[in-house]
Amino acid sequence: MARQAALRGARLAVVDVCTAAVAALPVDGAGVSAMFRNTASHPLCSTDDISERLEELQLMLGEGPCVDAFAQGAAVLTPDLLTRRLQDCWPVFSDAALEAGVRAVFALPLQVGAISPGVLDLYSSVPVELNAEELADALAFADFTTLVLLDAQIDESGDRSADLPGDGRREDLGRYRAEIDQATGILTVQLGVGIDAAFVRLRAHAYATGLRLAEVAADVVAHRLRFSPDSDSDSGSGSGSGSGAGEDPCDDEE
Repeated sequence: MARQAALRGARLAVVDVCTAAVAALPVDGAGVSAMFRNTASHPLCSTDDISERLEELQLMLGEGPCVDAFAQGAAVLTPDLLTRRLQDCWPVFSDAALEAGVRAVFALPLQVGAISPGVLDLYSSVPVELNAEELADALAFADFTTLVLLDAQIDESGDRSADLPGDGRREDLGRYRAEIDQATGILTVQLGVGIDAAFVRLRAHAYATGLRLAEVAADVVAHRLRFSPDSDSDSGSGSGSGSGAGEDPCDDEE
């Protein structure tokens, strides 16, 4: 992890933990999402385009290993998304993840005592199982991710420019979250609903139109897209329908 940070010429950050995890484990990519129970969650970092898409899909759809790992406070290990039980458990997410090139996902909650700031996701493009030693390493990476993330939050007043990976993927996506929060607030006015319902509608539109959540939020904030309280048809850049979110956890996947 220190070597990855040195290669970037920056302080140790969550993206270095993710990159080291990919190098050490039989996975193809890693991503971290900041998770919250009472407000919109958001991706923090990713090692490649597929892991970035994986984080966005789970937060947009409201289902998947990441969502369950955060809710249960335990690791959710899915060595093959083509397993029938997983298809039944996450019907929308499973198909979307497979289409994105993901076959296996290992979601590890970030926890220190009662503090749970998010989830580390590891993915593979082929079916794979982690042996006992590899799982122990994965959990160690999750623990270190938690410490680095909490340290970064404590040091928010400092210079964060060093936390930007060389390829432009942001370690801290505060602007991403702020725009989604702003768009959700706008929808509460347009739709006359609460924050939770507004966020569900925002996610539904993103899923129905095939756009990323951040893109839809940007359109709402820029007034290129307006939602109607009287129908599921939204003017500006497409139409929204159901949220695609599922609530049933895969309890025995821990």
